[in-house]
Amino acid sequence: MRWQYRDTVLVICTLALFVTVYGRLALSPVVPDVATEFDVSNAMIGAALSGMWLTYALTQFPSGLLAERYGERLVILASIAGTVLATFVIVAAPGFVVFSAGVLVLGALAGLHYSVATTLLTRVYDDIGTAIGVHNSGAPLAGLAAPVIVSWVAVRYGWRPAVALTVAVGVPVFVLAAWRIRPTEPRQPTQPLRDLFDLGAMRGLLSRPAVIFTGVIAIIVEFTWQAVASFLPAFFAQYHGYSTTVAGIFFGVYFLIQGTLQVGVGAIADRFGRDVAIGLCMAAGIAGLALLVTGGDLVTLTAGTLLLGIGMGWGAAVFPRFMDRLSADEQSFGFGLFRTVYMTVAASGSVVVGLLADLFGWAVSFGFLTALLGLVCALLLVNALFDLGY
Repeated sequence: MRWQYRDTVLVICTLALFVTVYGRLALSPVVPDVATEFDVSNAMIGAALSGMWLTYALTQFPSGLLAERYGERLVILASIAGTVLATFVIVAAPGFVVFSAGVLVLGALAGLHYSVATTLLTRVYDDIGTAIGVHNSGAPLAGLAAPVIVSWVAVRYGWRPAVALTVAVGVPVFVLAAWRIRPTEPRQPTQPLRDLFDLGAMRGLLSRPAVIFTGVIAIIVEFTWQAVASFLPAFFAQYHGYSTTVAGIFFGVYFLIQGTLQVGVGAIADRFGRDVAIGLCMAAGIAGLALLVTGGDLVTLTAGTLLLGIGMGWGAAVFPRFMDRLSADEQSFGFGLFRTVYMTVAASGSVVVGLLADLFGWAVSFGFLTALLGLVCALLLVNALFDLGY
């Protein structure tokens, strides 16, 4: 098949997502090191990471408006550059307060990318499930690279040089994006940003039953994803007693599976339906979490990690499910609004799971996540059995 410009856009958007996710996930493998240096608990670090996901969520909707006003290319470039700059703040932090502030800034600037890139891809591709699946693979691929590389460097040189590697990843991608992505025509180039905040349109979109139903599913699965992304290495280290390096390898395997198979999830969603693909992801996630909590040997834990990776590939089915319910004119601001709402609610995933781990242990905290995925299965089943049309 002949290479087209849209393929270039897809590759660069995927690399940009890789950078923005790498910058955030570089923190997960060094959670024990940060806790030790700053003398803080899992709950406090969980609160900082939840704050990062919250600021990430809050910029989803404004990013769509900025794209309407200035074009997608400029917003994507700003997100890559912002991720690099926020990393400097984190690495140079003299204490936990400055560290937390840097984490919040990182979330906000990294959050500019996803909604804008997804909207851009929706405009240039017909099979959006497959395209979104390829784009989403940038996140788990970052999860594969970050834990292994960051863990290795952290053991030898400390957590600060390890986290600083985000700069080495981000700068080349920024240069590539600036060079190869053509300027994109903004939809509302002369419209003041304040006029783009149409409260009536926002209320109308968010009050649709199908959007509410999809939003509830998105909140639950995003809550789970954030909790796993924040604490899976700590779970392997503190619950199963593995070293930071081994825990990082498990974390990398989890993201490798999520990245490689998410394209398949998108293809299933395109061919057999969004809800079929979501249900398969939930079943795999439940089985994976159960094996991780009850297992102890390497074979069982590896199987659990693989299944959990498949389960957390839900994005290639959930996001197209929402986009199917929007008109072309609604997609830019609508998807960003949707992302902001569900991610703001789900941002508590890290702090809740960290607190549960402190109070009751990792088995209870991960068991709670298993129950949430079961709830999604129940919602899909009720929607299908009673033909609710949501």
